[in-house]
Amino acid sequence: MKFVVSSLELLNNLSAIGKAIANKSQYQVLECFLLDLQGTTLKMTASDLEVTMTTQMEVDSSGGDGVIALPSRILLETLRNFPEQPLTFNITEDTLSVEVVSERGTKNFIAFPAEDFPVVPEIDEEGSNKIELSASTLLTGINKTLFATADDDLRPVMNGILIEIKNDHLTFVASDSHKLVRYRREDIKNEIDVSFILPKKPAGLLKSVLPKEVGDVTISFDEKNAFFQMPNYQLVCRLIEGNYPMYSAVIPQNNTYRIIVDRVDLSNALKLVSPFASSSKLVKISLSTDKMVVSAQDLDLSLSGLEELSCQYENDDLDIGFKVAFLSDILDNISSADIIVEMNDPTRAALILPFDKQENEDELMLLMPMQINT
Repeated sequence: MKFVVSSLELLNNLSAIGKAIANKSQYQVLECFLLDLQGTTLKMTASDLEVTMTTQMEVDSSGGDGVIALPSRILLETLRNFPEQPLTFNITEDTLSVEVVSERGTKNFIAFPAEDFPVVPEIDEEGSNKIELSASTLLTGINKTLFATADDDLRPVMNGILIEIKNDHLTFVASDSHKLVRYRREDIKNEIDVSFILPKKPAGLLKSVLPKEVGDVTISFDEKNAFFQMPNYQLVCRLIEGNYPMYSAVIPQNNTYRIIVDRVDLSNALKLVSPFASSSKLVKISLSTDKMVVSAQDLDLSLSGLEELSCQYENDDLDIGFKVAFLSDILDNISSADIIVEMNDPTRAALILPFDKQENEDELMLLMPMQINT
């Protein structure tokens, strides 16, 4: 098995899929890349059993087809230190010896048998569903919701993104019980209503490669696995099993209070007052007619900070508290110059909505308040 490849192109491809490899694994072969050479096409695979990612590239080949597992750490560290140049890989599958020849030297190491590498799951054709959407739509849905996923060992369904596909819309949902995000596309439709829960790790992998993709993504899924076929990558992952909570039940309706405020101004105010917050990281927002005051204090250390903003508000004076990190996360992930904040009272969830809605998009974020000590 012999091939010649660009050092930079190989590094870029392996780096993209290498994020699927676990930092530590009880199986050494799972710390490897599987390289499958067929003609001049080199297919590369990385897996941690739960997530498998694959890509391919063209190489110059003269040594026949073959399959081998190469250790990822030494391969990536070696490639990172090469300037752009052609590399020749001479691999003897019988002895598992690998020789990498560069312009100025030679590197040798030992590979692992290809048959020890896990087999990629196959789709259950009879019980599967399929949908196609643009890479940009999938990327936006993941970007809008990934930050709101939980790290909850007791409720694993909260540790992923719910993707609901219905006959009149596509919805991405994530929640950690403190905040909830629902991003809906009304231009994506399906004949039947189906859903699955995408775990956090494969969602992060998709987020890293989708910006490089142009075209459509085909998503096929059954009860256990999801398959994302992209123009340059394929990702297969085990889904989170279980029923996602009825998130629509916690979204408040017919809200009494409504505020419109500049998103960047509010975000900057939070950054200015957050160093003065107590260990609870509470920030208080006080509302009066067309005015918002953002404040934080630590009575034990005699610290306090206050910023005053203009806003559109025409109701009774109101005080409400939020955890500053949660509110900042929402402001960083909402796409609108101005935002709308709606609520019924300071003890119940607040809705944060974009003032400028995009066509065919419905974006909603929910944040639970914190109690203000008086």
